[in-house]
Amino acid sequence: MLLCIILSMVSCKNDKNQNKKMADLVIPELSENKENIYQFTVKDLSGDDFKFADLKGKKIMIVNTASKCGLTPQYEQLQTIYDKYKDQNFTIVGFPANNFMKQEPGTDSEIATFCEQNYGVTFPMMSKISVKGKDMHEVYKFLTDKTKNGLEDSKVSWNFQKFLLNETGELVKVISPRTLPTDTSIIDWIEN
Repeated sequence: MLLCIILSMVSCKNDKNQNKKMADLVIPELSENKENIYQFTVKDLSGDDFKFADLKGKKIMIVNTASKCGLTPQYEQLQTIYDKYKDQNFTIVGFPANNFMKQEPGTDSEIATFCEQNYGVTFPMMSKISVKGKDMHEVYKFLTDKTKNGLEDSKVSWNFQKFLLNETGELVKVISPRTLPTDTSIIDWIEN
């Protein structure tokens, strides 16, 4: 009997040492210093500062937009899901960009007017930026570079590409431009 107790104590001690060694191996991986979206402050269409840090605790969809694209009608669906989920810790942030066949030629003021008059857009829209190339904006460098976002390397392939970020500002999914904002894969992500 005494032998059993001693063996179980030794076994527990070894388990604790083994667990400590395992924890030492796992902790560095978990404490990686990957970046998040909260580090960025950008300008909105009115020229005011927009701080991503103010969105802590919300799921965020970032989408590059254009007013003269075959996918421009997605503004309507973006507004629909924004209206439905904006009070449920979700938001959309639009970044107009003129990178694809010059389909966003307007000024910030013209873009704001277009979005409001044609689609009733009320979700936050930022000042026009570049989403690819040598003049790529820092937000998009973060979104497309695995060493910064911790998820994957990607590139913006066209207007209305969607980047989904979780409540802690980390990139969790990149969605094709042709995937509609109301697609079940996006709605399921918002609701769960």
